[in-house]
Amino acid sequence: MPLIERKLTLKQQAFADNYIKIGNATEAYLKAYSSVKKETTARTNGSRLLTNANVSEYIAERMEELKSERVADQQEILETLTAVLRGEVNGATLIGMGMGEQDISEDMKPSVAEKIKAAELLGKRYAMWTDKQQIDGLVPVTIVNDLDD
Repeated sequence: MPLIERKLTLKQQAFADNYIKIGNATEAYLKAYSSVKKETTARTNGSRLLTNANVSEYIAERMEELKSERVADQQEILETLTAVLRGEVNGATLIGMGMGEQDISEDMKPSVAEKIKAAELLGKRYAMWTDKQQIDGLVPVTIVNDLDD
């Protein structure tokens, strides 16, 4: 959202962006508000800004965006493993040139071992080799007194 919809000032946004990078409210405040020199003032005001609803909402949304950009989700992992299994992706490998020289080849197809590993990981995901059976539900317990003769 634009700053106007968020109701953040430029300095509040600078504070929030620095806080996301640094993870320290005092340092983020000192960077955003360069006229402030006292650390105690920066610590107090930085803490207060973190409780500001607009600033905390902005930080939470930006963190969620960064998380989704950096971390692979389940679908992406499964698609990557499938692409390796099918030989649809290329990787880099070192090729010996002789006399101790090596060159990097960028168009190396996945090896059989890499395809097997991808298939194994996909198989584990879908429980293809599990001998155990998972049973969900309520099972009544019956206690039999067979000690009486």
